[in-house]
Amino acid sequence: MLDNGMPKNKTKLFDHHEFVAVYTTCYNMCTQRSPYNYSRELYDRHAETIETYLVNTVLPALREKIGTYESSGVDGSSILLTELEKRWNNHQIMNKWLSKFFAYLDRYFVKHHSHPTLSESGLRIFKVEVYDKIKSSSTDAILSMINEERENEFIDKTLLKSVIKLYEAMGMMSLDAYTADLEAPLLESTSEYYARKREEWILVDTTPEYLIKAEQALEQERTRVSDYLNSASEAKILKVLEIELLEKVESQLLEKENSGCKVLLANDKSEDLSRMFRLFSRLDQGLPPMASIVQEFITERGMECVNKRKARLDGANKDKNDDPEFVRSLRDLHEKYLGVVKSEFAGHSLFQKALKDAFVEIVNKNVGQFTNAELLSTFCDRVLKSGGEKLSDAEVEENLEKVVQLFSYLTDKDLFAEIYRNQLAKRLLNQRSASDDMEKSMIAKLKMQCGTQFTSKMEGMLGDLAVGGDQRTEFDQKMKSHKNNIKLDFSVQVLTTGFWPSYKSTQVTLPEDMSKSMDLFKEWHDNKHAKRKLTWMHSLGNATVRATFGKKPYDLQVTTLQAVALNAFNDGVTLNFEELAAKLNLEEAILKPLMHSLSCQKFKVLNKSPPGASIRTTDSFSANPKFTCNMRKIRIPMASLDASHSNKKVEEDRSIAIEAAIVRIMKARKTLGHQQLIAEVLSQLAFFKPNPRVIKRRIEALIEREYLERSADNSNTYNVSIFWNLLLLISIVVTHLQSY
Repeated sequence: MLDNGMPKNKTKLFDHHEFVAVYTTCYNMCTQRSPYNYSRELYDRHAETIETYLVNTVLPALREKIGTYESSGVDGSSILLTELEKRWNNHQIMNKWLSKFFAYLDRYFVKHHSHPTLSESGLRIFKVEVYDKIKSSSTDAILSMINEERENEFIDKTLLKSVIKLYEAMGMMSLDAYTADLEAPLLESTSEYYARKREEWILVDTTPEYLIKAEQALEQERTRVSDYLNSASEAKILKVLEIELLEKVESQLLEKENSGCKVLLANDKSEDLSRMFRLFSRLDQGLPPMASIVQEFITERGMECVNKRKARLDGANKDKNDDPEFVRSLRDLHEKYLGVVKSEFAGHSLFQKALKDAFVEIVNKNVGQFTNAELLSTFCDRVLKSGGEKLSDAEVEENLEKVVQLFSYLTDKDLFAEIYRNQLAKRLLNQRSASDDMEKSMIAKLKMQCGTQFTSKMEGMLGDLAVGGDQRTEFDQKMKSHKNNIKLDFSVQVLTTGFWPSYKSTQVTLPEDMSKSMDLFKEWHDNKHAKRKLTWMHSLGNATVRATFGKKPYDLQVTTLQAVALNAFNDGVTLNFEELAAKLNLEEAILKPLMHSLSCQKFKVLNKSPPGASIRTTDSFSANPKFTCNMRKIRIPMASLDASHSNKKVEEDRSIAIEAAIVRIMKARKTLGHQQLIAEVLSQLAFFKPNPRVIKRRIEALIEREYLERSADNSNTYNVSIFWNLLLLISIVVTHLQSY
């Protein structure tokens, strides 16, 4: 039946009557008492019958096809595997029916004697007599057909799938036979095949072309597994491809001339970069080399921006603390490559770190007199003050967000805070802030980045102004009762010393009405706040002065000091520099910029003799009767008398922060080595990065003040001093006593 096929007049091999007759005979032979019980003989004859058929019929037929395959090569693969499929299917049919016929053996004899079932026995015999003897040739034929398909030839996938099921079955409920006899040679063959392809592609293809082919090969192998291989092979086969096509040539692909990673970044090849990221992310160490190149590229682009600024300064451009072109170039560069990291590199942490490390290097590369911290702060000042950048609220918000991103890379965050606080103070006091909401928004962004401690003083400044509004309303009511004695409108803003920058108090001789107003306010304030001390900052005040030149009146918007100086020329007098200094009680360093703003700039409301662009102590001044201007309201700016920030104060604050960190650490650890202490201090300081030498000096200072002491056993180890331990003990005792 197996050789000739099913008879034409039958729908199945055995009808009901034939099956029952054989089953009954088997039953009778197995249920009699010895010596007439033939269970063992039947069991042995079952194995002998299958073995005889396989050895005498199946194996010769397969060996004949093996000979054809070996003589004809690839063309014979299909012939051999077709015959193997036929013989395997026949064996399954024979095994099934014999197991059915002799089912009574399985039920009692096999179970009682713990023998393999009839079905298991049939499979084992096939494995020993057929599979083990032809598996080498059949495996070669399978690999030959798979390689044909890799070369885009048509193959019979159903045939392959059927034969591979045979390999799986030969494992007897495991994949051992499949793994050892087919999968291992397949992995080796796959490695050899793609090694040849790699050598071909790497010579002629650009990096994007190569990666497209590699990605296609990976997808084809994945499809091949789903079509006819066991799913357990997928990861192993893909791993072979990753090693052969990617890992072994990664550096060549990344650095390939005219098409490597840097070239793709330079030409904004988004799709190619995404593919490169996807493929190299498959490797255990595939992304670090790529991230390193990305960091190097971004750093180079950032240094181009820095070098352009340097070139401008080396040319005719004057170095100023305001360079919006430079800040915009950094902002745009960061926005661009932040987008690349998020989209092309899926926001992977390695590339985020590469972007961060690149911009830490770029943003902290200072060129010229002014640091990048000052340039960033001044750019914020341009955006936030009225008359600066003409932007909508949405554009202001967007610019601030991007500048804060750049700020996050600064190592000197404390320096930025000092400069920003000074500029914020000027905007608030001179009423030059475009929007209170935007000011609060910027402070909120800085707070989110650095915490409450970083922005507490800035928030206090805004709080002062909010409270000051209520105080001014109350004082205005008092001023109304003195209108007959005082002929000017007078307003005071009370500020809290700890929140605002330190300003130099200027002693100037004021006009009578100003002095009366100040005395009146001091009296009112002392009655209301007896324990608060007022210090007047005339250099921060402003005034509107009504001036008449010829017959035309003007409103001059000036500082308080400018107003006092103009008042000195109210009677048409001429005063030389020394006379004016004596009259106003101002020192030379203040009077020179003051007179320069009134006599040498755009609006020359005073005449200077002799004429010139600078102020000398021999000059004399008088009102300019010929002054004219098309505008009625004129703002006359004056150079600031205070620096944008105090480097000395920043250094003092840093020293305090370093010492506080040392004390905190030693209080917790009691004993610590020099290097460990420095490392912990560096890890705790978030707003700046001090030089280890500075930390060492602060340690020495604490030792001198007996907070720390060197260990008697090791000079490189520090202990909390006995004096300091005693103070801690006293504070603990006091705390406990207070609790009682």
